[in-house]
Amino acid sequence: MEKEIIVSKLPYVKPFLFVDEIIRINENGVEGTFTFDKNLDFYKGHFKNNPVTPGVILIEVMAQIGLVCLGIFLLNDKLNKEASIALTSSEIDFLKPVFPNEKVNVISQKIYFRFGKLKCKVAMFNNDGIEVCRGTIAGMIV
Repeated sequence: MEKEIIVSKLPYVKPFLFVDEIIRINENGVEGTFTFDKNLDFYKGHFKNNPVTPGVILIEVMAQIGLVCLGIFLLNDKLNKEASIALTSSEIDFLKPVFPNEKVNVISQKIYFRFGKLKCKVAMFNNDGIEVCRGTIAGMIV
């Protein structure tokens, strides 16, 4: 499946689409990027005079790239318009802040995909290749 087709099948649109590019994808994992535009609304109020990307948004980026894109790839044509992949659990360690205008790279490795549930080990890195957060994310077809 083409990378652009996977992105087009995501059930999100801007301003809640957090996937710019899928670099690689196969049955074992996915790697993709997103750049945090400094004009995103959440920066207006997430730390006065020192904007930082909220952790919940970092989790969403990791989930969209590392779980949903991979799930679409694994399901291929089996995913229909009535079904989607929903987040069921996450356990994330935050190591460094992510600031406006930073580009992040998300790398996800499949732990398992069975009985409609996908679980992945996911890590996010900044422009300098420094890990900013990591953990596990799981979701299921609903």
